Amino acid sequence: MSTPEKAFLGDWTYAAGNIAIIAIVPILIQYYIPFFRKLNVTTAYEYLEKRFNVSLRLLGSLLFILFHIGRVAIVIYLPTLAITSISDINPFLIAAVIGLLCVVYTFLGGMEGVIWSDVIQGIILIGGALLIIVYGVINIDGGFGTVINDAMNDQKIVSVDDWKWSFAAATIPIIFLGSIFNNLHQYTASQDVVQRYSTTTSIQETKRSLWTNAFFAGITIPIFYGIGTVLYSYYEQHQLLSEGFNTSAIVPYFVLTTLPAGVAGLIIAAVFAAAQSTISSSLNSMSACVVVDFKKRFYPESSEKSNVQLARWVIIVTGILGVGVSLFLINTNQSETLDLFLSLVGLFGVPIAGTFALGIFTKRANAPGALIGLLVSAITCYFLQQSGLISFFFSVFAFFSSFGIGYLASFLFPNGNKKTTGLTVFTIN
Repeated sequence: MSTPEKAFLGDWTYAAGNIAIIAIVPILIQYYIPFFRKLNVTTAYEYLEKRFNVSLRLLGSLLFILFHIGRVAIVIYLPTLAITSISDINPFLIAAVIGLLCVVYTFLGGMEGVIWSDVIQGIILIGGALLIIVYGVINIDGGFGTVINDAMNDQKIVSVDDWKWSFAAATIPIIFLGSIFNNLHQYTASQDVVQRYSTTTSIQETKRSLWTNAFFAGITIPIFYGIGTVLYSYYEQHQLLSEGFNTSAIVPYFVLTTLPAGVAGLIIAAVFAAAQSTISSSLNSMSACVVVDFKKRFYPESSEKSNVQLARWVIIVTGILGVGVSLFLINTNQSETLDLFLSLVGLFGVPIAGTFALGIFTKRANAPGALIGLLVSAITCYFLQQSGLISFFFSVFAFFSSFGIGYLASFLFPNGNKKTTGLTVFTIN
């Protein structure tokens, strides 16, 4: 919903973020995957304890949990908009039901349930997106030709200005650069993805999985940005949007007011499938972090039964917290939710990705220095986000400040170094 909104309001410049995923796969395969595979960790943050100390592990895990509570809230908010855009159902009730459903099946299904439901939901999602494009083109006078003409005349794909360097505007260079570090966070420091590396049977299978993911990241560019471009032409012709319309709901509004009832129901199911896929991954990974990084770390003799019970309680509590934050978003009628999400990544996610890189790519960095770098980066990003600069700037700043300050601060603590054999790229084997 938020990706087509960007193409509807502007153009395809944000697609540079998808390309950034493809660009980092060789880095992941060469450096990061060997660490996570050979350490045989349950959470990504176990590496931080091995490389630095337990404080970095706990802080990294906590930042991940805070980020994903916000992420769950945004993902609950979007399908809520989908329904309220064409009905009088209470949005607070819708958000509560979405959250409850995701909590229940994550509670019952565990990691295996998350992965297999992702497979089914992914198929529904792509199929629904293609149907929107087809029906949109059919209902435009002049069809696909009109879409192309509108896109060229109104610069709805890419313009010359999109290639300029600017930290105050969303241009291709800064989006691409910022997205590299956003994706490094997702694939190296975010438990919901890292937990999947250990579900494959071999490192070769993990590599194939990453390349497959990169392939689909490229495939989805014309599909989801294409939706926004088609809807732009459609509403330019039909002028059906009311003044003050929340553009985050543009896709479900089109679906439910234009498509036949059965098809519309299927596509709205795709919207909910995408939400459930994201939420269930977040809930499952947050529960893993609380159990492994906190409970089992300090109470290693705790029974498996008590660990499972705690994991399920974490799913319930974090689900409730996510619903609570989504109710705030509903109450304030947030739009352009992709920018809101990227702000969360810059604040809670990318600084910890800088800490991971600091541990892997340097021998000199130590725990006190890394901790200072992480805290300074996160706090500075919080205040800088009030400046009005583009969210991708904060991702670049967050990574390099966490990495650079952490490295320099390490020199202030010469006695803080510990043995790093097997924990950096210099002894990767």
